[in-house]
Amino acid sequence: MESEMKAVSSKDQILQPIEGSVKDDRPLLKSESNLDESSSSSSYTVESILELEKKYAAYVRNDVYGTMGRGELPLTERLLLGFALVSIVPIRIIIGMKLLFLYYFICRFCTMFSIPNRDEDDDQQEQEDFAHMVGWRRSIIVNCGRFLARVMLFNLGVYWISESHRELLAVDNPETESEEIERPGTIISNHVSYLDILYHTYSFFPSFVAKRSVSKLPLVGLISKCLGCVYVQRESKSSIQKGVSGVITKRVLEAQKNRTAPMMMLFPEGTTSNGDFLLPFKSGAFLSKTPVVPVILRYPCQRFSPAWDSISGLRHVVLLLCQFVNYIEVIRLPIYYPSDQEKKDPKLYAHNIRKLMACEGNLVLSDIGLAEKRIYHAVLNDFLQS
Repeated sequence: MESEMKAVSSKDQILQPIEGSVKDDRPLLKSESNLDESSSSSSYTVESILELEKKYAAYVRNDVYGTMGRGELPLTERLLLGFALVSIVPIRIIIGMKLLFLYYFICRFCTMFSIPNRDEDDDQQEQEDFAHMVGWRRSIIVNCGRFLARVMLFNLGVYWISESHRELLAVDNPETESEEIERPGTIISNHVSYLDILYHTYSFFPSFVAKRSVSKLPLVGLISKCLGCVYVQRESKSSIQKGVSGVITKRVLEAQKNRTAPMMMLFPEGTTSNGDFLLPFKSGAFLSKTPVVPVILRYPCQRFSPAWDSISGLRHVVLLLCQFVNYIEVIRLPIYYPSDQEKKDPKLYAHNIRKLMACEGNLVLSDIGLAEKRIYHAVLNDFLQS
């Protein structure tokens, strides 16, 4: 593996055409065919589930809690869960709610009498945010947001974060700035858990892409607008998505030119995996043709994995709160400047960033995506209910 990483570490070796000439020794998972929709839950056996886990390995849980977090636990683990449920879980919930309310009131105070910035995509779907405020209001929102995000991580058991920096992430020295050097406007990261959002908020305080319904949620809705979230309708395949791509590209270009504008935080995989794999990247994150900051997140664990893969949201939150210590490992790669060829071909740009991140993060490339994840979840639900 070490020799493989050295072989791909130089940019010249990464910049290859996608078709034909790309050689990748890493195993790829193939989504050969979808499951037969006529199959009934009674047709699934333990053996067939094991076969599915090989096919959908990117979504298989690798901890003691097993499939969908419902595996048979040893007595010691059940005792630990019981103790945590009556001790640290209530404390963490109370502290977490207080932190959420505190930051909401900070955002509410700082946005009083302020007019939000508004953008409209191609289908007149309004994008509203407070990320373009300047002065003391914006400074309070950013600094308090970063601090409280770290406190929230601490409350969730992330007492320390292991970070490795390969190079400086941004050109902050005025003596080195020139017209030839472009500032990055985008942070590209693999997507493993909702903890990713807390880490990136603490580290960068960027704008995120979120479901449109998030903007209407109590408390979280205003906070998402202060972050400058771009709202999308995930299920939409119409021109709405094209309009959203335009809004994202506009935000990226603005962040590149204006230091006070928030960078865009994009998860090009489009869904979460178990953290050991890297799913296909959507090229929409690279349409701006600007430099990006690649960040790799890992969540090493011995008991419960913080990865949100094949487990329900409520069960995941409860088991995460029950775990006394959680770990985050971060690899920040140098700013990646696209070549002229990559600027002309967003798919090539996405492909090369993905190859680089997989190599530096020791991640396995997988070609399955959200559609296969839903199929896998449906099969598991049928199997467990039968």
